[in-house]
Parts: sequence; structure tokens; C-alpha cells
Amino acid sequence: MKIAHLDHFTIVAQPSELEQLREFYCATLGLAPGPRPDFPFPGYWLYPSGGGPIVHLAGITERAPPQGPRDTGKLDHVSFRATGLDEVRQHLASLGIEFREAPVPGFPLHQLFFRDPVGIKVELTFDV
Repeated sequence: MKIAHLDHFTIVAQPSELEQLREFYCATLGLAPGPRPDFPFPGYWLYPSGGGPIVHLAGITERAPPQGPRDTGKLDHVSFRATGLDEVRQHLASLGIEFREAPVPGFPLHQLFFRDPVGIKVELTFDV
């Protein structure tokens, strides 16, 4: 088996949180809602320009213990490779989103970290 790339990640949230999450990921990352299977629960699949769905939002009110809609277990963050570091800094600031910067020691990379409306940490990684 050979893994080519990360396909998508899914955020399970209360149905009442879906619109706020959709707006957040569309505004911060430039994603757009697109086709989604007719699942028996509300949600969105969010797409980058010219690609497949990379963020799945699922409105599910109950999950089997021990997981809950805000429990990510050992998952720390989700990362996207990005371009335009200065523009992204300005964009996040214009949206009122607080972020933390982290140059990567010994590598030509720079990271920005911020949280989505339900607390998931998002990383953007830039070549510098």
C-alpha cells in the first residue's frame, strides 16, 4: 500500500453549529460547499477550488460513548499547505481570528495556528 495524500477530515458537531462552521472554513480557507451524498443527517462537504472535498461537516446530535461532538481524542490539529503568508495574516486579522505563528527550526517553513468555532486547531504551513 502507498498513501498518496490526506483525503479529508470530518468534524462532527451539533446541527446548530453547522452554519457557523461552514462560514468559518469558507471565509478562512476559501472553501466552498459542494455535492454531498444524501446522508440521513445534515452537513456539508467543503471543496477547494479545483479539488475534491477536504472538509466534511456532519450534524450529529448523539454519538456513542466515550466520544462526543467535541472529543478529538489524541488528534491535535489539522494542517493545510498554503501560500501567501502575508496575505493570510492580513486575512485572518480582518476576520478577527487570533492566530499564533511558529517558524519551523531548521526548515524553510512557517506555520500559523488558530482554532475553529468548535475548538479544533487548524494549522497553515507555508514555504519560506
